[in-house]
Amino acid sequence: MKSDAVKKGAQAAPHRSLFNALGFTKEEMERPLVGIVSSYNEIVPGHMNLDKIVNAVKQGVAMAGGTPVVFPAIAVCDGIAMGHIGMKYSLVTRDLIADSTECMALAHQFDALVMVPNCDKNVPGLLMAAARVNLPTVFVSGGPMLAGHVHGHKTSLSSMFEAVGANAAGKIDDDELKYFEENACPTCGSCSGMYTANSMNCLTEALGMGLRGNGTIPAVYSNRIRLAKEAGMAVMEMYKKNIRARDIITKEAIINALTVDMALGCSTNSMLHIPAIAHEIGFDFDIEIANEISEKTPNLCHLAPAGPTYMEDLNEAGGVYAVMKQLADLGLLNTDCMTVTGKTIGENIKHAINLNPEVIRPNDNPYSGTGGLAVLKGNLAPDGSVVKRSAVAPEMLKHEGPARVFDCEEDAIDAIKGGRIVEGDVVVIRYEGPKGGPGMREMLNPTSAIAGMGLGSSVALITDGRFSGASRGASIGHVSPEAAVGGPIAFVKEGDIIKIDIPAMKLDIDISDEEMEKRRSEWRPREPKVTTGYLARYEKLVTSGNRGAILNVPG
Repeated sequence: MKSDAVKKGAQAAPHRSLFNALGFTKEEMERPLVGIVSSYNEIVPGHMNLDKIVNAVKQGVAMAGGTPVVFPAIAVCDGIAMGHIGMKYSLVTRDLIADSTECMALAHQFDALVMVPNCDKNVPGLLMAAARVNLPTVFVSGGPMLAGHVHGHKTSLSSMFEAVGANAAGKIDDDELKYFEENACPTCGSCSGMYTANSMNCLTEALGMGLRGNGTIPAVYSNRIRLAKEAGMAVMEMYKKNIRARDIITKEAIINALTVDMALGCSTNSMLHIPAIAHEIGFDFDIEIANEISEKTPNLCHLAPAGPTYMEDLNEAGGVYAVMKQLADLGLLNTDCMTVTGKTIGENIKHAINLNPEVIRPNDNPYSGTGGLAVLKGNLAPDGSVVKRSAVAPEMLKHEGPARVFDCEEDAIDAIKGGRIVEGDVVVIRYEGPKGGPGMREMLNPTSAIAGMGLGSSVALITDGRFSGASRGASIGHVSPEAAVGGPIAFVKEGDIIKIDIPAMKLDIDISDEEMEKRRSEWRPREPKVTTGYLARYEKLVTSGNRGAILNVPG
């Protein structure tokens, strides 16, 4: 056992004395030491139930012969952090979570780990840590929220943000806004659409790091407690068989995850997190791989905000495994990849069935023949940009319009809510990238304001920042290189014509090469927005969005 370094022999007597101080018995010290990484806190709705999940995991580990030991991971609620300085602190926690988990796991010589995340940055942060420390590891999340109900229709957080835009436009009054507010988010859990948290939790199943149902069983269902106990028992089986994280998180598994991502219509944030996870196993992930996979992968699901179905509907339809089975039937998955069950992907999904073809479209009737995400390149984004094309109105798949340029999110929101953005405009928000933000804020407020004001099918938004999974419409993010490092988005001027062609994967500004070079020569870097604290350190180390905003290791 790895933990023998702190439990066995005369040299470990001081260590054992500290275990005695913890109340450990001799029997507990003779068993494998299983770290349970708990993201529980009382500020994130998706995490408020994790104490129950953690307790169930502890029971599962103990029943299977291990000694469970809980330690924490931080979590930010992206919804509460949205639209103010707090959003600068969301993406950056991914690396804090990975780093702190690595520190705890190796400092205390755990034999295995169970990761208990739920919301946006915890899942990728803990996947990065799992790949890095390479122990037997299982993921079990807190589960998605049930959908809200407004005027007899299911709804979710994205509708709530759009209601704010509708209120600003005078389309609904304050009483109606209050009604939305009280009915959009009815339970604990990660917000109920295919937003970033649920996207990443579903992808734990596609990667093979989570048990069946990890991405879709609602937070309030008792089956989630059973799943947690099973996860605790599963990690002990992995320990006995010496199945480790990097036996599961392989290049082939990452390609599987991206394929499932395309079929599900996941958040654009997955195109930040998948490259970062790939980096941990030494896989140099080029985001343009997404286009190759998208071209052959049907989009089978339109969950909110792309459509009227929610995570509870996907769960009842057969979940991620049903989607994976259809993809495997098309020969699009590597079914030989190992999983936390000790079986291959193919063995796991063999008997999965699509129970609702309205929620998971059959292979012969997909929403589209291509996947949910696209990477656009051109003279405005030489290194790429990302759009959730499954959530784009058909009339906006190709669009040309004048640039309305803003150097921060707040200025753009003021213009949108002030009625200064009109049909046909292309809103450009820059200096919000990983370095420029710093922290690459999500732009849910401006995209929701555009949708709520009835402009979602006529106005595009382009940014070197990123979007919430709750954003919909022609929202193109991760523009790379970003403005702060002199990317072409820094050279856009008010009124320039921006050309968007999503089917052709193109994003261009309609100026000559000579004009582009002239503007480049005139551009000067800006002083950093933040000069102290963690964000200042982050700004110095972070890379661009097309590389997953990973941190450069100095030297």
